[in-house]
Amino acid sequence: MESPAPLPEFLEDIAAPVPAAVPETLRAHLAGFLALARFAALVLVSYSLFFNLSVVRGSSMTPGIQDGDRILVEPWSYLFGPIERGDVVVLRYPLDPEIDYIKRIIGLPGDHVTLVRGEVWVNGKRLEEPYVESIDPTSALSVVVAPRNYFVLGDNRPRSSDSREFGFVPEEYVRGRVDLRLWPPGRAGLIQ
Repeated sequence: MESPAPLPEFLEDIAAPVPAAVPETLRAHLAGFLALARFAALVLVSYSLFFNLSVVRGSSMTPGIQDGDRILVEPWSYLFGPIERGDVVVLRYPLDPEIDYIKRIIGLPGDHVTLVRGEVWVNGKRLEEPYVESIDPTSALSVVVAPRNYFVLGDNRPRSSDSREFGFVPEEYVRGRVDLRLWPPGRAGLIQ
């Protein structure tokens, strides 16, 4: 059997054996990919343990939060700190706890909340509400929030079912705070 003819000199570089460093480089890329995959899995598991993704249904929080927005509900911060006025929260609907609502905390336990011609007063001081696009001029009430309860309102006052209708929200019905909108991409970001 004859040995193969030698390759022309210009083809020798192309036909040269693959250097040993390529498999090592490939191995390094594979190790990096696996590390990234493990990190992504850890993030997903952590996310599912620490946060809940929720889809908003309805227009009670427009213009800030709209129907179809995907929001991140964070249930842990209230273990370490109090619920504060102005927090946007997901809560169990007091008349049917199987249903979730999204509202804004207006009155804390012991607060005196007054609505006059749609304006909100808390403990005798008018509440500044830059997140409200239009008030409900027919709103009128005066209540003292019961202990371990909250008074909530939607930002879209004329179209919101809230504490004006269903009363106070017990503390244990507050599922978590909403600080972040994930979807749609053009409006993703922090919620005011």
